[in-house]
Amino acid sequence: MFQKLLIAASIYLMIIIGLALYSRKGERTSKNYLMAGSSLGGLLGMFTFAASLFSTFTLMGMPDFFRVHGVGAWIFLAFSDALMVFGVIWFGYYLRKSVKESQHEYLGMAGFMEQRFQSKWVGYLMFLGVFIFLVPYVAIQIRGISIFLNQVFPDALPLWVWAVGLVVVMLVYSELGGLKAIIYSDILQGILLLIVVWIIGVFCLKSLGGIEAMFDQVEAKNDKLLSVPGPNGLFTLQFFIGSAMGIMLLPFSQPHISTRIMIMKDNKSLYRMALGLGFFAILVILPTAFIGMYGAINYADLSPAEFLGKTLINDQSEIIAVLVTIGLIAAAISTSDSLLFALGGELRSLLKGEDKQMVNIARIAIVFFGVVCLIFALLSNDQLVLLARTSFAGTSILAPLIFTGILVKNPALHKWLAIPTLIGLLLFVCSSLGVLPKVYFGIRAEIMIPIVLGLIAFMTVFILPND
Repeated sequence: MFQKLLIAASIYLMIIIGLALYSRKGERTSKNYLMAGSSLGGLLGMFTFAASLFSTFTLMGMPDFFRVHGVGAWIFLAFSDALMVFGVIWFGYYLRKSVKESQHEYLGMAGFMEQRFQSKWVGYLMFLGVFIFLVPYVAIQIRGISIFLNQVFPDALPLWVWAVGLVVVMLVYSELGGLKAIIYSDILQGILLLIVVWIIGVFCLKSLGGIEAMFDQVEAKNDKLLSVPGPNGLFTLQFFIGSAMGIMLLPFSQPHISTRIMIMKDNKSLYRMALGLGFFAILVILPTAFIGMYGAINYADLSPAEFLGKTLINDQSEIIAVLVTIGLIAAAISTSDSLLFALGGELRSLLKGEDKQMVNIARIAIVFFGVVCLIFALLSNDQLVLLARTSFAGTSILAPLIFTGILVKNPALHKWLAIPTLIGLLLFVCSSLGVLPKVYFGIRAEIMIPIVLGLIAFMTVFILPND
């Protein structure tokens, strides 16, 4: 199988490198290189949005999440993603309207907030927030697929070599072709992810005798998997609220998503993209439930890596196993380079100077961000979904400040809102690290902090003058 994987991986790499070289047309300006020319249609927008959002943790993290915590995981993602689709439409409309009225070129949320609040410190705070919480999200893509490859081919290469190889490929690819090349690879990855997850999902469902037989066997094995809060008590009301808030606010707070909103050619394309994204979310999440329940019945006591190795590789034919592996590698590369590129774009939006020189600085920074994410990947744990959730919740703390910058007529009068936002970020980081409590007055930190910041912003805007 390793030889077949090398052949398939070589073909895949040749395809994406070819796409990267094809994307090098035109002058390497910020608009062409970092914003893909800002002329994306609805279908391309749906695939690049979905591929950057539904990544390695979808095919690896979500099945294990269902296996360990039960069917409540469906509400965790499906309901939250439905809210996110609404957020894409609502936020997309007002963001694009605000950028148009400002008559400034949009290169990143950090730079746009700096311009709206007329404060470089607001821009720096935005960049700091996304950097702190996107690094773990990139890291889980790298670590997830590296652990998987190390589990499947234990005698081939050590884990760190797999991780370094992935980072090198994604950096070379994104540096060559820019955001347009990433979008082309997103289309390939999105289609591949759907095919792979449904092949495995149908296999698991058939092996269990169908949906009804699957639930009967799960109930006999551990009936707590079929109800909330689940066998480990994870799916409490506050967990769902916190998750919904974090995922719903992704379009507002994560730069790789807001960038994709801004590069749509018009609002009609934006709305079509959002509608398609909703269907894609349901299609990609549903089969992960089948895979997870298959694991709960057959591999309940194994580690996540062992469960995934047996379910996705050992129980499949060699051709399917190779396809799954390539799909996972593609998902890791697609999402990771989108996030790294977004960090580079955010930095570029804060830089002042000749455009080509600033683009080159952003390219160097992307390499630096990649190295930081690699180090974090090698040091982090294996709880992929929970790490992703922490990333979503952390960036959501920036949402009230972003709302103010977009919706208020003169946000420069409220630039001091950066202070409570910074305090909120520090509190959440300390809470996540266990330095401070995770619960305040009976409410989880990831719920309380954004709500308090939202109330502060709301009262400030309506109490203080805006002209």
